[in-house]
Order: sequence, then C-alpha cells, then structure tokens
Amino acid sequence: MVLTIDVGNTSTTCGLFDGDKIVFQFRRETNIHSSSDEIGIFFRTALKENGFDWKQITRAGVCSVVPSVNYSLSSACSKYLNCEPLYIQAGIKTGLKIKYSNPKEIGADLIAAAIGAVNLNPNTNMIIADLGTATTLELVSKNNEFLGGSILPGLKISVDALATGTAKLPSVEIARPDGILGATTTEAIQVGLYYGTLGSIKEICRTYQKEVFNGEKPFIIGTGGFAKVFQKCGIFDKIVPELVLFGVKCAIELN
Repeated sequence: MVLTIDVGNTSTTCGLFDGDKIVFQFRRETNIHSSSDEIGIFFRTALKENGFDWKQITRAGVCSVVPSVNYSLSSACSKYLNCEPLYIQAGIKTGLKIKYSNPKEIGADLIAAAIGAVNLNPNTNMIIADLGTATTLELVSKNNEFLGGSILPGLKISVDALATGTAKLPSVEIARPDGILGATTTEAIQVGLYYGTLGSIKEICRTYQKEVFNGEKPFIIGTGGFAKVFQKCGIFDKIVPELVLFGVKCAIELN
C-alpha cells in the first residue's frame, strides 16, 4: 500500500491507497512544532484503530507547502513506517511541461493537483480550482503543459480578516446561504463570501476560456476542503476531493 500526505497551512490530510483505490483518509492539524515521534505515533495509531497494518505500507509521498514541517515528517516516515517519502518538488518526474518562469515558485499542492488531473483526464484542457486556505486556479493544457494560474484569498482567510479587521463583524460558519439577501449580519457575511467567491471563480474561468483556450471550454475540476460548498451551483464539471492525494500517488509511480 501507498501512503500519501498533503501538508497544508491549516491541516495535514493523509490518504492510504491500495492500488488505485483510496481505502482510508485521515487528517490532523498542521503543527510546525510537532516532533517526528508525535507524527509517527499518530500515523501508526490512526492506521491501527481503523484496521490497517502500517507494515503493509511500501511507499510514501508528501506534498507540503509548510517547509518547517518537512524534517520531522520525513523522520516520522523513516522511523515509524520504515520508508523514505518522496517529496513533490523541483527535479522529480511529473509528466508535466512546466511553463512557469520560475518552476521552484510553484506550490507542491498545485503540482500534485495537476498531476492527478492529467492522469484522470488525459488530453484535456483543464482549470483546477482548489478551495482551501487560499483559492487557487491553475491551467493545464491538453498537451500536459502547466500554464500558470491565479491565487486569491480563501474563504477561511476572508472570514478571519473580517472578524479581526473590524470592531463588530463576527466570525461565521462557511456555508452556502439560503438566499441572496442576508437578514442578519451573519447571513450577510455568508452571502458576501459565497457569491463573492463564486463570482470570482466564474469570471476568472470565463476569461481563461476566452484568452488562453481560444474560446474552447476547458474541463473545470473542483478540489479542496471548500469545493463542496459550491457543488450545486454548476461551476465545476467534476469535484475530486482527493485530487492532490491521487496526484502524489501518481508522482510516486512516475519516480
């Protein structure tokens, strides 16, 4: 079996693959102060309590946007899972043609998502919308070219900014509002966050279709923790919550 690890700014998500099937997902809060022992014991405990034997893991891969965690994570994999993890980073085989002016600037999560998308939808122009701590949109051409994209504040960042940057606005739950008119302050914030993000994604995708893909409609994939909030609004052709984890697994196979 293969263990894939996606280290995000807020949480670390893990996926256990048996062949091409993800059989178990689990997560923990990303903590830059976690020791290798703490992480390793967490891995073993989570696997054991859910009926999986860590000794069956033959390979591991990591997609991390928090470099300060990487040393402890590598040590945890070596000590507690008996395997050195592959990191998604410059120099590994990805199957992509990187068109970024400086490939080292690209987040590992963006590369992993693109690898996963290309393996799921080959020979397809795509926009990958990842709604996590930040909201990112990245473009991959039908020729497997990673073209670049855009980054905007995520829903959680926006909620926190309103709550901490104003005197009276509260922190609210991130959810799809029942209507367009907020009758309370909480509802008004939820309406603004939802439709503001929805409108941004729609407009950016419309412009990419026109100016990058010459009017040809790209396949739009949604992923990330908040993608399902927009599941019923029709902006995504497909939502793949585990896209980054699947991309890490594909990268392990390529390397």
